Amino acid sequence: MERVLTIAGSAAQGSAGIQADLKTFQEQEVYGMSVITATVANQSRVDKGIFIRPIEEIEAQFYASIEMVGVDAVKTGMLFSAEIIEKVSHLIAENPVSYIIVDPVMIGKMGSQLLADDAIETLQAKLIPKATIITPNRLEAAKLLDKKVPETIEELKDDAKALYQYGPEYVFIKGGSIDNQATDVLFDGNSLHLFQTDLVNTIHTSGAGCSFAACLTAEFAKGHNVYRAIETSKQFVYQAIKHAIFFGNGIGSVQHAANRLYREENG
Repeated sequence: MERVLTIAGSAAQGSAGIQADLKTFQEQEVYGMSVITATVANQSRVDKGIFIRPIEEIEAQFYASIEMVGVDAVKTGMLFSAEIIEKVSHLIAENPVSYIIVDPVMIGKMGSQLLADDAIETLQAKLIPKATIITPNRLEAAKLLDKKVPETIEELKDDAKALYQYGPEYVFIKGGSIDNQATDVLFDGNSLHLFQTDLVNTIHTSGAGCSFAACLTAEFAKGHNVYRAIETSKQFVYQAIKHAIFFGNGIGSVQHAANRLYREENG
């Protein structure tokens, strides 16, 4: 069984972060492990909602996965600080893994800042150059490039080319709603590829980006090429959003079992 590791924040409500990643890994039939960098627990009763884990704990979790199980692919999500990014980059450099999927998580669905402003340059310089693929949404792409948010397919393409200059093997920008389609762009250094699916009319998309990157990680670990991995991951997230779960407060969660149930129902 393929072994995959997520290095990301824990989302206490269960919809995103480590929780979304592990649910996705389970659905994609790979062995999932985690390094928790922080806990995100926004609520009304305690003033503080984000708790950062010590560097020593992050390092220990990483080595426990590497030494006890082994890792075929790594996904990074919420890293929050320059110090954590530096440490994660160092650990990956000293313990090479075939596939590194970098999801540059910056802002949560509820508006929480999940990457410190002074950590962006460290992400650009230290981690993104090591990535097999980076998967920013269009807001994160604009933040990384320090420019306005892309609103057209041509602007998405321009941003993908610009982000490629940081050194990843592939750049994949999740464009969201453009021209009444869920539109994404892949740049491989030579050519641009457009991926589109129907839009789902809902605000309940918590965990969609994490789950996409986690599915991509699983597919890379299985040895699938980038195009098949993206198509599988887009289908996974499309069904997960289409059958999202809402518990009556805030933004609802994508449904990680939806793709499996769809396959079972449709043979």
